[in-house]
Amino acid sequence: MTISIIIATYNASKTLQRCLDSIVPQLTNETELILVDGGSKDDTNKIIDSYGDKIAVHISEPDKGIYDAWNKGVKLAHGKWVGFIGADDVMNEGALALFLNKIKETNDVDSYDYICAYNQFVDEDGNVLRRIGSNPTWDKMRKGNCAAHVASLHNKKNLFETIGGYDLRYRISADYELLVRKKDKLKVLFFEGYIMKMKVGGMSFSTKALKEVYAIRKQHHTVPALENIKLYLRDWLAFKLFIIKNRLTGKSL
Repeated sequence: MTISIIIATYNASKTLQRCLDSIVPQLTNETELILVDGGSKDDTNKIIDSYGDKIAVHISEPDKGIYDAWNKGVKLAHGKWVGFIGADDVMNEGALALFLNKIKETNDVDSYDYICAYNQFVDEDGNVLRRIGSNPTWDKMRKGNCAAHVASLHNKKNLFETIGGYDLRYRISADYELLVRKKDKLKVLFFEGYIMKMKVGGMSFSTKALKEVYAIRKQHHTVPALENIKLYLRDWLAFKLFIIKNRLTGKSL
């Protein structure tokens, strides 16, 4: 098994089928799909069960949020590489093949910690608003999360089995905190490709997320205190301008 894709769900029946329909046709004998549900009260688990053996693992039990669910999924994963997807995200056609090809053609690929490419923000109507993600060098990552995290691949051994799982103190940006732990020792393989479409909105698109990133930089001393404040203000302003710009152009966020 090469790649394990993990999806955390909770009352996700409105969006989950579209998400799964974008992933399931791409599955091969080198990939597996794991669903970790938080005890949904709607039809989420019925939808998951309808895919039969296309779902390698499906559990449903109370959890402490998405990162707790993802930590559970990692323990159940058989793949060397683990990716995480939101229940309302949509995988681009051919994305898993892109990852598999990149893994096969890269020398000493197991020495890498992280493999990533680009994602896209889309509005409620599916219109692409902007590209997200870039090569997450340490010079960039110490200032903020520039990696397109959704569906990016994490080396299970080099990360989760070496430095631990997601820190549940962070409810929105624990994915960033995990990567920051290795600082300039994080070995990244970045390539030009589009993996996922993510709907704008939710907690990751909020001032609360910016505050968590600020706290993570402070915790790991990635930048001086004054620079940390300046970075927070810069990102907050960019966030607000992005919202204003798209509302003026009539795009639904």
